[in-house]
Amino acid sequence: MVLTMKELDLQSVVPALQGGAVVAYPTEAVWGLGCDPADEAAVMKLLALKQRPVEKGMILVAAEPAQLEGWVRLDALADDRREAVLSSWPGANTWIVPAGERAPRWITGAHTGIAVRVSAHPLVQALCRAWGGPLVSTSANLAGQPPARSRAQLDPALLQHLDGLLDGATGGLEQPTRIRVAATGEVLRD
Repeated sequence: MVLTMKELDLQSVVPALQGGAVVAYPTEAVWGLGCDPADEAAVMKLLALKQRPVEKGMILVAAEPAQLEGWVRLDALADDRREAVLSSWPGANTWIVPAGERAPRWITGAHTGIAVRVSAHPLVQALCRAWGGPLVSTSANLAGQPPARSRAQLDPALLQHLDGLLDGATGGLEQPTRIRVAATGEVLRD
């Protein structure tokens, strides 16, 4: 049970994110942590909370492909590969796409691409639409620990350092989304 967690709604989450907040929210399969991907301090705070190295890179989630403009270079993909990516969205499909000019190292990590997803989860879509762009989306757990599949499973040690929580239900998937390389279709996480 969360005793001191600040409950957020779509109206209060945007100013919180603008102020550098790290928030928890439900995604397709697990609870996620998110923040403004352009805010280095917020991303570093999130990485420190998770005990995750920056070199691993971050996933971005969006409500529609247009929100990823500048963050990734879909135009760098062959036509058939770009079509495979776009036809899988919105949905529980995460793709590694070549990074765009807006993508800083605290998002790409040691990589030349970014893992991105256009979610079909209604709350994630509403959150990204209210925010007006993509958000960092990483599982709400300490590195190496199992992801939280419900609000009740969120780690109290993690929650005490978050700036808020957007309540809701996960999308019911059994596993976190598959991650594939957009240029080849290779599966990195099934």
